[in-house]
Amino acid sequence: MFIALRNSIIVLLLPALLATGSHASDWRADGVERVVAIADVHGAYDAMVETLGHVGILDEDLAWAGGASYLVIVGDLLDRGPRSRDALDLLMRIESEAEAAGGKVQVLIGNHESMNLIGDLRYVSKSEYEAFADDETRAQRDRWFRAWEDRAGPGRMNRQRFDSMYPKGYFALREAFGANGVYGKWLLEKNVIAVVNGTAFVHGGLPPEVADLGLDGVNRGLKQDLVDYVNALAVLTEAEVVLPTDSFYDHEKILEEYMAPLDASQAVLDAVAAMRKLGDAPVLHSEGPLWYRGNIACSEIIEGHRLQASLDAIGADRVVVGHTPTPTRKVLQRFGGRVIEVDTGMLNFYYKGSGNALVMEGDELRVFNQSGTEPYEPMAHPRRVGRRSGTLSADALEQLLATGEIVSPPREEAGRTLVDVSDNTHTVSAIFSKRSSRGFFPDIAAYRLDRLLGLDMVPVTVRRKVGKTEGSLQFFPEKTSDEEQRSASGKGGSAQCELPLQWEAMYVFDTLIYNEGRSLQRMLYDPSGWRLILVEHDRAFKNAKGRPPHLARASVPVSDGWRDALAALDDILLAERFADVLDSRRLKALGRRRDELIAR
Repeated sequence: MFIALRNSIIVLLLPALLATGSHASDWRADGVERVVAIADVHGAYDAMVETLGHVGILDEDLAWAGGASYLVIVGDLLDRGPRSRDALDLLMRIESEAEAAGGKVQVLIGNHESMNLIGDLRYVSKSEYEAFADDETRAQRDRWFRAWEDRAGPGRMNRQRFDSMYPKGYFALREAFGANGVYGKWLLEKNVIAVVNGTAFVHGGLPPEVADLGLDGVNRGLKQDLVDYVNALAVLTEAEVVLPTDSFYDHEKILEEYMAPLDASQAVLDAVAAMRKLGDAPVLHSEGPLWYRGNIACSEIIEGHRLQASLDAIGADRVVVGHTPTPTRKVLQRFGGRVIEVDTGMLNFYYKGSGNALVMEGDELRVFNQSGTEPYEPMAHPRRVGRRSGTLSADALEQLLATGEIVSPPREEAGRTLVDVSDNTHTVSAIFSKRSSRGFFPDIAAYRLDRLLGLDMVPVTVRRKVGKTEGSLQFFPEKTSDEEQRSASGKGGSAQCELPLQWEAMYVFDTLIYNEGRSLQRMLYDPSGWRLILVEHDRAFKNAKGRPPHLARASVPVSDGWRDALAALDDILLAERFADVLDSRRLKALGRRRDELIAR
């Protein structure tokens, strides 16, 4: 049925679809001498021009100067900023200039391009509407006012409210990003993923479904869902079943309530069916490659093997992504360089960053800033388990906790003993845990094990005396919610790394360390991205086999990532790293549980 439906739409909109054909030659290239990549312009036209000028892509007249260079725009030219239309016009112009010089401009679809195409205008700025004001006709506004008024009923809506809700330029913008609009047609020709010299480029990331679909399946099959949705939307807009004033999030309800008149054309009926079918298409949802953040937000033990499967499926060694602004606003790398992050918050007034271009020549990767400062190599993504002031790295935080001045007396909060530690520049709070027995520091052992595994859930923990009492200090992050609060609020569905994946990793970790003390209050989250933070392990590392009682009947899946990480924890390494915080019996028990998990 779906194939027949798609075929009927193709016949109806053949001219539009012919303009959006995808070809394998567009999404894979080898032997390119120089590749330049930027991401997430968001209307920051001046910053984009400065950045591309510093890397020789544009000359002083804003003409192509890159020769045979290959320029990749990793999505999100649109929204939030004032000059997205100028950015589009510039790139559309230099496409042909680059081709004539033996180079190429490869613009990839980002989630904000997709949003504008399907009618999700939540982030369109006032200036972006103004850029289309001169294109909008009186007849155009009058038509959509009448349709808007007719839907609500005569007299219930007024022109003043309409003009306030839909500013001048609104309808010209909607038309320009429609299936037959100048920008809509151009964007629908673009790909989701490109692979150049073995490096993949994609806006959000490579979710696990890429491993099943492959490059062809994403750029031809997955993207076709977006093309079909936008084309169906054009049919229903012209028929005034769906209005330009309707948000993407209104479409489902409108179509559920739509009662087709007896004289409805087959084209309209097919378009209704298509939009109903495609409203939740993978290319549009948060786990699709336009939105996916798992490559950035999930720890290596969760994401590493999943990422590798996707890279293998598309014939790439690494991936360059945008979408998620880097915490340092510099170009970063993760997973041994398999992930390069190039969203550096180019739109300064909103993201407080600047333009940075990644330049790849042979095996050399360099980054050039729009200011023209000395280039740098992509930096390691910092380990930041828990929010803290400034840009304190994990190592700097460890030093602060170990040597900083304790500036507050111990205080009891929610069953924890907290102190404040300062180095005169930064002040942080920490949980103090007394040593329970000689040579046994479970929170330090949990932190070290987390670092070895690449779990990235246990905050920085150090050995420290408070007064005359020996124990450990564990960083207590700012502005957290615990699991009890999170579940009561119903939040966390937007977690950048899916909560079930994080919970599964916690179950394996708690099994490995035989943690009997996990409670809802010892599961914290940073609400900005809902990253799980595991604190207080005073009831862990028992000399026992199997699982702690609360996990006896739970599903504890051991992924390939876990098996690889556990296999690296040989007995010699454990003895070297943990002999000062775990006694020999606990170390042996830890080794036995490691072997049990590997064998599962």
